[in-house]
Amino acid sequence: MTPQGDAIRDQFPSIRDEFPALREGAAHFDAPGGSLIPTVVAEAVRGTLESAVCQRGSITIAERRTDDIVLAARRAVADLLGAAPGGVVFGRSMTQLTFDFSRTLAQSWRAGDEIVVSRLDHDANIRPWLYAAKSAGVEVRWAEFDPATSEITVEDVEKHLSDHTRLVAITAASNLIGTRPPIKEIAEKAHERGALLYVDGVHNTAHAFVDVTYMGADFYTCSPYKFCGPHCGVMVASPALLETLTPDKLLPSVNSVPERFELGTLPYELMAGTTATVDFLAGLGGPSSSSRRARLEGSMAAMGKHEDELRGIIEGGLAEHPRITVYSRAQLRTPTLLFTVDGMEPREVSARLGLYNINAPAGNFYALEASRRLGLGEDGGIRLGLAPYSSTDDVDRLLEALRIII
Repeated sequence: MTPQGDAIRDQFPSIRDEFPALREGAAHFDAPGGSLIPTVVAEAVRGTLESAVCQRGSITIAERRTDDIVLAARRAVADLLGAAPGGVVFGRSMTQLTFDFSRTLAQSWRAGDEIVVSRLDHDANIRPWLYAAKSAGVEVRWAEFDPATSEITVEDVEKHLSDHTRLVAITAASNLIGTRPPIKEIAEKAHERGALLYVDGVHNTAHAFVDVTYMGADFYTCSPYKFCGPHCGVMVASPALLETLTPDKLLPSVNSVPERFELGTLPYELMAGTTATVDFLAGLGGPSSSSRRARLEGSMAAMGKHEDELRGIIEGGLAEHPRITVYSRAQLRTPTLLFTVDGMEPREVSARLGLYNINAPAGNFYALEASRRLGLGEDGGIRLGLAPYSSTDDVDRLLEALRIII
């Protein structure tokens, strides 16, 4: 191990023992597709499944327990994202929530209206809007990113805005190459035109301290399973904005906000796991008597430093191989690297790394438009993603295996 690696290990609390999956011995660079879960989160899910929960209410113990789980989960997500608890909507996934909201928002669109989507995005923040636009008869404008720099600028989006723009949908961080667009500036330009901003924060939330009010997002989505939580989706917006929207729903179902957008019975065990996840993340920056929101800010800063320094080591190692091309080049980006090896198919490289018990998947990862824009087609590349539990030993194993393979 390098002296630099030793220094990094000393700068971040050792949390690997909290993740039982690591006992299998694999080195995990697959967090962007789904992170590992700490014991406290699994225990929260199991504890809820083993408890009496029913429908929300105030009479029986089961009803009160269920209500407490839901309200606690809304408060936890609100602390994580800088949102209002009354604007937190839970769903099966970000994809499902975006399809639901695309249909709801499209109810007010008319012929002659326009929406803007981005080539940088995961298909879950593209395809639902394309279907909704087709149904409503509105025009779709495409914001491009520069493949040479991996950057998308305010100007790249602004030139597609007009007084007819109703919505801009864009990611806060590319799940394929890590690029972080200037969301706050894009929000200002969209709002000047009277448009709403729908932000895919799935990849971003795992690596950044989020403040949806500061960034100007009207809607912000994320998925707890990308930041050490259970498999579900979350969308936040201001309660006042949600009050203006009327989704298709069952007639007897609750019509209050945010419940009117949560179709069917909620996954209470996953909501309890989400609360445990936020509490776990809040503790990574060290003990503190401050609020959970303040502790999250410190934790995310410490985690970001840890991940970015490991990313720097990987980037240095990849640069030693002339056959490797790295596509993650943006100045502001997450600890996520997409690369290809000249003369080898991405899935072949991934499979060979798997022989060394290294999980580094290959593909386009549902960012199909971005992969095509980079000239990689549907095959994409090999993606390396870091997480709080990533270690210098993992990085050493990866770089040594690549040296042998290449």
